[in-house]
Amino acid sequence: MFPGRGSFRGSRGASFSQILRKNLPAMTESYKTLATLNHPSNDVFNQQGESTFERGHAAKPTVSPKVLIDKYTQGETHAVSLLHQLAQVLQFHLEIKETVTTGNIQGFYFAFCVVIDGVEYKTGMGITKKEARLKAAQLALPELLPTLENLNYVLPEASDVPPPLPVKEEPSISDIHPCRAIHERTSSVNLQIPQAVKDQLTKLMNSHPEFSACAGTTAAFIIQNAGVFEVVALGTGNFNTNESASMSGRIVHDSHAVVTARRSLMRFLYRHLLMFFSKTANLTKKSIFQQNSSSGLLSLRDGITLHLYVNQLPKGAAIPSKLRLNPLSISAWQVNNEISLHLSVEGKVFSVFSSSFDQSPSKMVSMSATDKLTQWQVLGYQGALLSHFIEPVYVQSILIGDIDCSDIRGMTISVSQRVEGITSKLPMFYCMMRPCISLVPSVATSSADKCQLTYGINWSEGDSSVEVVDGLEGKTVEQSPFKSGPALASRLCKAAMLHRFKLVAKEAQRQDLLAASFYKEAKRMAKPYQEAKNVLKEFLLQQGYGSWLVKLSANDNFSILLQMESESSPCTFNKAR
Repeated sequence: MFPGRGSFRGSRGASFSQILRKNLPAMTESYKTLATLNHPSNDVFNQQGESTFERGHAAKPTVSPKVLIDKYTQGETHAVSLLHQLAQVLQFHLEIKETVTTGNIQGFYFAFCVVIDGVEYKTGMGITKKEARLKAAQLALPELLPTLENLNYVLPEASDVPPPLPVKEEPSISDIHPCRAIHERTSSVNLQIPQAVKDQLTKLMNSHPEFSACAGTTAAFIIQNAGVFEVVALGTGNFNTNESASMSGRIVHDSHAVVTARRSLMRFLYRHLLMFFSKTANLTKKSIFQQNSSSGLLSLRDGITLHLYVNQLPKGAAIPSKLRLNPLSISAWQVNNEISLHLSVEGKVFSVFSSSFDQSPSKMVSMSATDKLTQWQVLGYQGALLSHFIEPVYVQSILIGDIDCSDIRGMTISVSQRVEGITSKLPMFYCMMRPCISLVPSVATSSADKCQLTYGINWSEGDSSVEVVDGLEGKTVEQSPFKSGPALASRLCKAAMLHRFKLVAKEAQRQDLLAASFYKEAKRMAKPYQEAKNVLKEFLLQQGYGSWLVKLSANDNFSILLQMESESSPCTFNKAR
């Protein structure tokens, strides 16, 4: 169950030093400004699809983003041109880079993806490079343009652009957080999302004030569509169960807020899959999914993006704040342990290289929340079972509302930089989606009701009430507003997820999936997902971050014989939007 810690493969020291150098103040880097729209050569971008840069003053842009976007919507310009024009006007770094595909696509295809300030968008494919670049741009714009809707852009004066300097004493925000420039310019988004979470949390807690003490560890997933932000999944909690591993799939082992919210998100996705595959046209139209002809899978509808809010900085790998003040005072050993993979044991977090935690088989151990976020930003938040039906689902931004947090650099390193360069090794449609990580206002504080400290709540869009789970027991509490039955199995447990999987497979007429009797078998059948997971584990090991926790396969060797919960009936799913 535990990874070996005596020896490991990979160039560990080099990887850590490279990351540290990347995040320390650059002492010799000169400022760069974007090429002007009316450059004499009119060579706006190079053959690799990167925006052209020049040293020195940039000429004042003469058009606003709105004018450029309007021309695109009217068909006067194509997607690639619009991206490069926006990159120059808004001064963000744009790259349209080629990526490697290894999927089961018939014929020979080129594949490209758009990268903006370090954020990778969906992969576009074509029989020529030009066609693939265009497709990548067309896939990126529906996700990018909504983030610009609330942008109050003012054309800068020439004096606003800093002259080139031989030495830059302090790093800019974009040096430490490459994708935060856009979010700094669209700060209203960083206010709207926490407000949406606060409104939904307040609504739930007003209905069930006896559980208000659970709100201090809130995590939530938010869907953005046409400038509207809607909370679709929410979870709270801060514990692993103290029960032994369940062989029936009816115990929730990890009840940390972000894990609970993610499993609530999966319930939301299952609900919308049932809507898509329903025989009712109105429900299909309301589903967030659309058919993707190139993959044969479903994908989120154009214009829909997903965001994650957390009320506390996730536990796990992090660079100590004092590293920024005096990096030479931190030993290589300490830094290695800080940014390696971490394990969560009884509320405490340990490096996988540590020997200071109890390895008793009776202890419930899981990967840290930060490491799980790293995994989800590569494999997607949908998990193995849902990957039979949908393409990977990634979040575009992670918003941290922790009032005690002032430095998110460690989070950025842990979630993004540890897996840089992995995309080319992954199967088709998987990538390292680098999220924009920002500090935002907090939405909740926990009261001092100690009797509820082990409780956590879960909710997803369409639910009539919250479910309250005791994190230490891994089961629903008796006084929970929602209970699945007398056994008190949570609607988030593996058995419940397998039940929903079977319902969707039936509606989608997937006889191959219905033939899978066991949870483990259904997961193994998701071959591209399993391949991507193996690539991720090997990549982290080779880079020197340690071994991923190996779970006991017997824990997933169960089947579903009884209906898990009342929400499975079609009438309940029909209540979803």
